[in-house]
Amino acid sequence: MNLQDIPKLKHINSDNFFLLAGPCAIESEDMALRIAEKVIIITNKLEIPYVFKGSFKKANRSRIDSFTGIGDEKALNILKKVSETFDLPTVTDIHEVSDAAFAAQYVDVLQIPAFLVRQTDLVVAAAETGKVVNLKKGQFMSPEAMKHAVQKVKDAGNENAWITDRGTMFGYQDMVVDFRGIPTMRQYAPTILDVTHSLQQPNQTIGVTGGRPDMIETIARAGVVNNVDGLFIETHFDPANAKSDGANMLHLDNLERLLTNLVEIRKTVNRLQ
Repeated sequence: MNLQDIPKLKHINSDNFFLLAGPCAIESEDMALRIAEKVIIITNKLEIPYVFKGSFKKANRSRIDSFTGIGDEKALNILKKVSETFDLPTVTDIHEVSDAAFAAQYVDVLQIPAFLVRQTDLVVAAAETGKVVNLKKGQFMSPEAMKHAVQKVKDAGNENAWITDRGTMFGYQDMVVDFRGIPTMRQYAPTILDVTHSLQQPNQTIGVTGGRPDMIETIARAGVVNNVDGLFIETHFDPANAKSDGANMLHLDNLERLLTNLVEIRKTVNRLQ
């Protein structure tokens, strides 16, 4: 899988990690454009290949009254507008087989949520669109098991698969990142570390997922040191009032300092190899 295969992706020869970043969910056109504009200024400055991330709907909510989206077609059109406005690729997650071909009309990368990554029909439907398929490692799965998820994509005639580690369940209400899994999964496909979801604290009694955003830089630095190909970071200009996953998102104002530090670490790692 070459980054050259991603439409509109910039800075592919910078020898940097690539970045998937944006809000958890598309809440409005204004918020999506505002976040994308800030992130693309930073990534252009630091020469980081950047894919804008935003979920067009959220199907995996803890409670029935949780925010699920503003409407599928409306949100996907906003993702398309972000792509056209800033000339950058986009990624969104899908939850049903019928989502695959529909979402593929609007975005460049289809993401399979961690809790659905063993759903063969969904993975195959995503692969058959010809888009890059980003496979989130199940919280319940070993790194070695992701070989089979990648193989499903390939068996469907698509060589363009990524793996994203989003942490492993640690008890009922916490996540842990096992960095031993990164070199293992890199044998199968380019591997991304989902920094923010790795810091979730799920299954809280109030029905709203908690998180540890204070640990974002700690986890991100460790990922870069251990040669991840990409980073996944959810960010928002007002995490406290975000409609989804605000408890573990990075405040947009803190993104430039974080990425600047990570780029410096990447340069050091590159010299050591």
